[in-house]
Amino acid sequence: MNVLARRVYVDADACPFKDDIVEIATANGWAVTMVANYCHEIEGGEGIEVVRVDREREAVDIAIANRARAGDVVITQDYGLAVIVLGKGARALSPRGRIFATGDIESLLEARHHAQKTRRAGGRLQGPPRLQPADRERFRRALESLVNA
Repeated sequence: MNVLARRVYVDADACPFKDDIVEIATANGWAVTMVANYCHEIEGGEGIEVVRVDREREAVDIAIANRARAGDVVITQDYGLAVIVLGKGARALSPRGRIFATGDIESLLEARHHAQKTRRAGGRLQGPPRLQPADRERFRRALESLVNA
């Protein structure tokens, strides 16, 4: 793993804890790249790069996958993107504080596939529960552990 890579990439379209990411990453000497489509207003700043992409369905994921390198941290709730960056030696974290690992990603992708089949067949699925303060704390702890590893 490349220990010189010190960047956090954020799938910023749906990430609720952007301020926490910036706080933790910059305090530990990491740069932050927020990737979002043009519909989202995200401000850059010192140590914060903002990459804007088209509104195409996978544009944010593709932009992050093309940029992420071994040693980077990617924050996403997309299992497909997590698989790609794990394969490149980066680490992946969900906004709910789940650190993705190659050992559990296959079952997550299988569950996603079944959910997509259900929706295509007209079925309805319950979404994730609302974020709670405990989710934010779990996320912060997980991010701190990744940037300090």
